[in-house]
Amino acid sequence: MGVLKGVPSILSPDLLYALARMGHGDEIVLADVNFPVSSVCSHGPTEAAVMDLVEADRQRGLNVPVWSTYSHVLLQVGQVQGPLEQVERFAFYQRAKAAFAVVATG
Repeated sequence: MGVLKGVPSILSPDLLYALARMGHGDEIVLADVNFPVSSVCSHGPTEAAVMDLVEADRQRGLNVPVWSTYSHVLLQVGQVQGPLEQVERFAFYQRAKAAFAVVATG
């Protein structure tokens, strides 16, 4: 596979193609390896939102440091003015079903 000049190699041709096809209002899900991609999104592997912690994780004080990284990056590019929207787990799955694409990370 060739490398496009100036494009980080972490961005696969499939991801670039999906991003190029997206329109206004389309959403993309960036999910970890445990996200049930096949049962949630039929498309395969604007407002920023994250899946909220489940109650057990909240009670044990689980910290998700990447959320502040997401917020910082989105703030830098002018895409978000406040904290990330935290969406309840099953509501997040429903929203993901309507997403243009899901990127399942390793």
